[in-house]
Amino acid sequence: MSKTLISVFTKPWTEPLPIMADKIAALGLDGIELPVRPGYQVTPENAAAGLKEATRVLGASGLRITSIASTADEAIIAACGESGIPLIRIMAPIDLSIGYVQSIENYRRQFDALLPALSRHGVAIGVQNHYGYFVGSAVGLLHLIEMYDPRHISAVLDMAHCAVDGEPTAMAVDILKGKIHHQANFKSAYHSRVNGPEDEAVFKVKWTTHQHGGYSWREFADCLKKVGFAGTLCLPAEYSDPMGKSQRMGDDVIPYLKQDLAYLRTLVEAW
Repeated sequence: MSKTLISVFTKPWTEPLPIMADKIAALGLDGIELPVRPGYQVTPENAAAGLKEATRVLGASGLRITSIASTADEAIIAACGESGIPLIRIMAPIDLSIGYVQSIENYRRQFDALLPALSRHGVAIGVQNHYGYFVGSAVGLLHLIEMYDPRHISAVLDMAHCAVDGEPTAMAVDILKGKIHHQANFKSAYHSRVNGPEDEAVFKVKWTTHQHGGYSWREFADCLKKVGFAGTLCLPAEYSDPMGKSQRMGDDVIPYLKQDLAYLRTLVEAW
């Protein structure tokens, strides 16, 4: 049986690639999900050359790029194919000015237009669910991508977002079995009240470690195993900053990431 890979989304780190690579390798991870976004080591404008260099630098530290987080267009797809990167993770925000149904139809038209490039370059688009004004649930992902071959358009199930929306783990995995082809995300969230009891309640989503979230990582791992998932398990390294910033960044995430990585490893060992 092939080894289950564990990667980390490197959104918290914007330093040069060699520094980041050494840091991630020292944690014992197998690979990374690299943001290809403005302000990061590789941007959409330099993706072809940038991903080749990133693959070389990370490979020297024993790491692979298991996915990128970016927009999906023909140039990005080709750049991933040339560097052997199998997955482009996206999310699907809903534009309420045109409505949910039209937003979904627009995504499907975009996917249809990209299918030849995805097939030609051996790359997939992975759509991740996200709470709020996005396709946020497993059932929403299935509605969006049900007609596509998961080798081309797949689901990246993130149970933290399902949990804050109240979708049970076993049901979410069952809904998407066969569509979670490349990657599943392991992070944790919960709703926290942010105002006093004398006012109408206001809640905010907080990001935390595995033992404090709104679902069981063990149940999620068990459900993925049951449906035969054999892709990468990605740690998004998202943790709320108690000082009011939306997310901890840089090395501030490492103590929390270490806790989650150690626990996820125990789940993988029992896989």
